[in-house]
Amino acid sequence: MFTGMRIFRGAYRTRTNRSRSLRRDSTDAERILWSALRARQLDGLKFVRQEPIGRYFADFACRDAKLVVELDGGQHADSAYDKRRDAAMIDAGYRVLRLWNNDVMNNLEGALVIIAREARRAPHPDPLPAGGERE
Repeated sequence: MFTGMRIFRGAYRTRTNRSRSLRRDSTDAERILWSALRARQLDGLKFVRQEPIGRYFADFACRDAKLVVELDGGQHADSAYDKRRDAAMIDAGYRVLRLWNNDVMNNLEGALVIIAREARRAPHPDPLPAGGERE
């Protein structure tokens, strides 16, 4: 069977399967952060895990705030791949916040404060129409 076939609401089987695999094989830091982000626990924000954005998958994404949260271990320091990935997510309209796994493991509350602050710093709404103030 063709695995790239759409199955529901615009989803593609290969992307869905990859997202499920990434969620199943999440790191300890990802599991800890997800337990604090899920079910709108952080300022009522809806986060999803392993969200496909372009050809990449975001560790966590808040669609409403257009924010991606990436958790990194030591192997990510100055990674050219991560720079390309960030650029693709930025091109898709998201802001990317990178946190170290150790930050989540050793100071979850501090990491959540940073995420909430960044989520509230949403992009400015569309400019006013040429005619002046909105009604």
